[in-house]
Amino acid sequence: MLDRLRGIRWMAESEMTVRLAEAGDSDIVPLAPGLEAEVALIRLENAECVLKIWNRHSKPDIGFQYRLLRSLRDRGMPVSRPLGWGVDASGNQVLLTSFDGTAIHESDADKLRRIAGLLLDVHRCRINDVEMPRFDFVSYFFPDIEGHPDLKSELARLVELVKPRQDTVIHGDYNFNNILEAEDGRLTIIDWTNGQLGDARYDIAWSVFLADLYTDDEPAAVYRSAFLSGGGHRAEELEPFEAIALLRWMLLDRLAGMPRTEKTDGRLRRMLETNRYINRTEWP
Repeated sequence: MLDRLRGIRWMAESEMTVRLAEAGDSDIVPLAPGLEAEVALIRLENAECVLKIWNRHSKPDIGFQYRLLRSLRDRGMPVSRPLGWGVDASGNQVLLTSFDGTAIHESDADKLRRIAGLLLDVHRCRINDVEMPRFDFVSYFFPDIEGHPDLKSELARLVELVKPRQDTVIHGDYNFNNILEAEDGRLTIIDWTNGQLGDARYDIAWSVFLADLYTDDEPAAVYRSAFLSGGGHRAEELEPFEAIALLRWMLLDRLAGMPRTEKTDGRLRRMLETNRYINRTEWP
């Protein structure tokens, strides 16, 4: 990792990118990798930062992500401070950001409301100094859907019903693993790879769906209620998007395998049975 670190050609620099020359092997701590990138914590004297290297299949525009983080911070949004971006010797894009804590592990009702409120604040944000991308909803969020005709037909029906918009800054993958908590309780939203202009209703529904799938019933209900009370959206608006979120999870599970607990399959069955927008005859 140290040789790769020193081989980075920085496209945007800061004091911290210069200080990386001080780092030794013992200062670099690998963090849990994601599906897209390798991640490491770098500890220097009186400073810590996080280096993310996109060395896998996904090749997003990291220059855009750097600019988006700067713009969001300028507007008071709780995102990591971007410290630099560049390209390593293998041609992989890299992003250097502040270190903002660890993933949340315990979430009481107040914290769940705060987490929901952060996303709603992002949705209210107007970005005019960065060109925000717009992507085709189906091709972006449903890769390789053509190979899954059962999901494709259901998705086409739902997309025609909801007609997704592209008028709001969205995170694109807002889940509890992408919220960090510092020792002082400060929360930070990370992983803006999917940031774009999109539909706030989908952004909320995906997050609510994941909470419903992976957390207990009571906190999931609190989380959903926080969005309904603070976001100006009715439950009837979100429900078809929650059906779309369910289809997306099923597709990603087929393509790459999604995290599961002993309760996951039972909760999926419950969602299939209770969401009136899902054609349950497709999946007995």
